[in-house]
Amino acid sequence: MTTNPEIPARPARGGRSPGRTGHAEAAQSRVAWLFVGPYTLFLLAFGLLPLIYTIFLAFTKRGAFAGITNFVKVFKDYRFLPAVEHVGLYLAVWLVSLVVLVVLLAVIVHAIGVRWLSTTVRFLFYIPGAVAGASSVMLWLFVLDPTVSPVAFILHGLGLNSFVEAVQADRLPVVLAVIAFWTGAGGWIVVMYGALNNISREVIEAARIDGAGPIRIAWSIQIPLLRKWISYMVILSFAGGTQLFVEPRVLAQASRGVVSQDYSLNQLAFLYAFKQSDFNGSAAISLMLLLVALVLSVAFVFRGGLFERT
Repeated sequence: MTTNPEIPARPARGGRSPGRTGHAEAAQSRVAWLFVGPYTLFLLAFGLLPLIYTIFLAFTKRGAFAGITNFVKVFKDYRFLPAVEHVGLYLAVWLVSLVVLVVLLAVIVHAIGVRWLSTTVRFLFYIPGAVAGASSVMLWLFVLDPTVSPVAFILHGLGLNSFVEAVQADRLPVVLAVIAFWTGAGGWIVVMYGALNNISREVIEAARIDGAGPIRIAWSIQIPLLRKWISYMVILSFAGGTQLFVEPRVLAQASRGVVSQDYSLNQLAFLYAFKQSDFNGSAAISLMLLLVALVLSVAFVFRGGLFERT
């Protein structure tokens, strides 16, 4: 028995014909471009083009090539190294507390067996993230003032009797880290909670059968499997932390000079651009911040295995 070559073969039951498959892939491709297109345009307009202009300003002076003159001038500025120290201390406190406490709280919330209680706790953690940066700092102005603070007994117990004492330079990295943690940690706890839900239940059950308790399971299974998400959190938090500006600026205005106007590198870049009309120096500071964040982010990407397939 021969088959007629002019009659196309019928696709297997449950399968799709090549034409229909190609049409579906083309439709998916159009939808993908529809979502990616606007983001790409915004990235070019507000990301790539400003970056190119920043590089141009950083290496020029009055339109002429100036080499590293702007960078040398910034390095010699007496305000530069203190600003670097301030941001570095803040990042150290902020990132360490973020990694330790976010992972710990996420594991604890994930271990709550009562669904409504777990949902409520996650919602409470997430609420502060809905408050914008400047608004959260305004709220903390009251929290840090022992005369009106709802936690005045804690402040008095720490020997703080006035707002000015609470925002002294030696305490400011911790104060800024607490504000940042209160604002941003809740969202990361929810992210880590979702990542914990993706861990195979069979793996956890096998560990329990072998006699592992909750602490052992968290330390040996859950936290190692969260490595990619922890790296992702550190990269974004580090990039955001280097841009420290709103919090010290509001505190500087509220403390009437106790917190300096050039406390952070972003504030110093702002002063260069809009107080000294030196956009070249401001661009040099911005470019240095970008390079440091880029190098450390690449290190975290490879060390954390962010793009490794499991």
